[in-house]
Amino acid sequence: MSISTKLGILFSVVLVASLSVASAQGKPQRVRAKIVALHGDVLQVERGSRTVSIELKPDTNISAVKNVSLSDVKAGTYIGAPAVQGTGGKLTASALLVFPEAARGTQEGHFPYDFGATSTMTNANVDAVVEATNGRELSVSYKGGRQKIVVPESVPVVTFAPATRADLKAGKKVVVVAIRTPKGSFQALVLLVEKDGVVPPL
Repeated sequence: MSISTKLGILFSVVLVASLSVASAQGKPQRVRAKIVALHGDVLQVERGSRTVSIELKPDTNISAVKNVSLSDVKAGTYIGAPAVQGTGGKLTASALLVFPEAARGTQEGHFPYDFGATSTMTNANVDAVVEATNGRELSVSYKGGRQKIVVPESVPVVTFAPATRADLKAGKKVVVVAIRTPKGSFQALVLLVEKDGVVPPL
């Protein structure tokens, strides 16, 4: 399996973090935090005002993201867009994820996300790109629906990049899909880490 395919599969888990990856130990959740230290298989992170422990397994998926240009997003690109719904129902993206071609169709659809009460995630094919006052307006389609998403020039546009445990350094920000353990700590399923100054915007 190529690295782009593996990363596409990884992204589906990162985004969904729902019943589709449910565990007997509980429903997965996203943990957005900053690394304090890595001690063996235990990653300590600062989450808000608390330090919590996240257990890593040998098969825990670790990845990063890298910047790409908004101008590279064209008709036919498959994207993931966390967004907030504004007045009139228009969606404004807070970030844009460009899927590798091998991951086209990953978790296709439009569903609630955890960036706020009106936040959503849309994984879809770009049908058209129109120049907007400050960025681009994407017309996208997915099985069962269509959306128009405004992507301001200021939002991060990223795709996947490889990472390893060596990248889990103090001060780096992470987004972890994890489940609660009986001890109250977390067990990581998937981990995205800041690398080369690019913070995972998901």
